Amino acid sequence: MEKTLYLLTGCTAAGKTELALEWAERFGGEVISCDSMLVYRGMEIGTAKPTARDRSRVPHHLIDLVPVDEPFSVGRYLPLARRAVDDVVARGRRPLVVGGSGFYLAGFLESVVDDVEVDAATRRRVREVERSGGADGLVEALRRVNPGGLPPMDLKNPRRVARALERCWASGKSLEQLEAAFRRRPSPYPDFVKKVCVLDRSREELERRIEVRARRMVESGLVEEVRRLRDEGITRNPPAARAIGYRETLAWLDNPDLESPEALIAAIAANTRKLVKKQRTWFRGRLPRARRVDAGAAGVDALF
Repeated sequence: MEKTLYLLTGCTAAGKTELALEWAERFGGEVISCDSMLVYRGMEIGTAKPTARDRSRVPHHLIDLVPVDEPFSVGRYLPLARRAVDDVVARGRRPLVVGGSGFYLAGFLESVVDDVEVDAATRRRVREVERSGGADGLVEALRRVNPGGLPPMDLKNPRRVARALERCWASGKSLEQLEAAFRRRPSPYPDFVKKVCVLDRSREELERRIEVRARRMVESGLVEEVRRLRDEGITRNPPAARAIGYRETLAWLDNPDLESPEALIAAIAANTRKLVKKQRTWFRGRLPRARRVDAGAAGVDALF
């Protein structure tokens, strides 16, 4: 029997949540969250996480998986997603993947991670190289394990160089060898038809929704949420601490001369607009054949 995987994405504030709920209710679907921040427990307001009421309307999967101080990755996410999809299908329901995290979304459409596992000893070894030699030391070590030359990459980005060095040392292979093996990996979900819908809105409408979203977050208790999450260790987990809404609030709380909440709202809205610009560019480049839908004008029948 033909199986279909439905993927609903779009930029922040486009209105994915409500349309996803309506579609799932009408067509017997269950939501597979594809948001890299919804995996963290306690990040409710700043992520606009589906509420308890939302989750009572439609079953949701892959939300609240780990505490906020525990790093999470797409490598951990994808096997969990496959199990969730298979479970939904086995019960005769339709899997609806919903979210705007591009790298996580791409994992349903193409290979995005390999099988290289980096252990703690290797990470410590790389950190020692960086402590003793800085960014230049990392690049020098990476060149030594890639005698045939390095592929195009940002050598001025220490985090990227460090990750590349970790993978080379952990696998015993050069970056060229790792890339060749990666290209041979099979496409994910080969047994599914994949239908992708990208939601968008007019620039004016999206601007208005971004402003409303930022204000609602702050007025709903974002500052108090971030204070609590800081006590729970969010700053020990950089990806979570850098999420929009959280990084601005953390910076605002660290300001000894706190400005008005209006300054915080403005900062969140400004950074959300920058994110939306990047998301639109990603969707155009990586999902050229996806169905494009104006979320403000179309109903659920138009999504797929």
